[in-house]
Amino acid sequence: MIDIDKQISFWRNSAEEDLAVARDLVHRNRIRHGLFFAHLALEKALKAHVCCVTQDIAPRLHNLVRLAELAELDIQPAQMDILAEMNSFNIEGRYPDTLSPPPSQEEAQHYMTQAEEVFQWLISMF
Repeated sequence: MIDIDKQISFWRNSAEEDLAVARDLVHRNRIRHGLFFAHLALEKALKAHVCCVTQDIAPRLHNLVRLAELAELDIQPAQMDILAEMNSFNIEGRYPDTLSPPPSQEEAQHYMTQAEEVFQWLISMF
């Protein structure tokens, strides 16, 4: 039998830790890695919601938009747009053939601000 509460707790706690790492990396101008961890934090927060809704283990996928759909969240279009934008940082962090120049520090801060707003909204719903 799956302990759903344990799954949710794992995803939430791990997401919060990853967001802290993302902030630190972006602050130290490790933009590509920082935004990868921001994506990971959102992914894990969404997986916690998927576990709540499905009462099952979250699927092994990384697409934030798809995870939001599976979580059946009442998400605003602007928030969904942010998730779609953040998806690109998952790909860039994993596959070298998709590498493009990293965002500037200013752009990275903007992405982080948006990601943190969505993240806080996701966490506040627990």
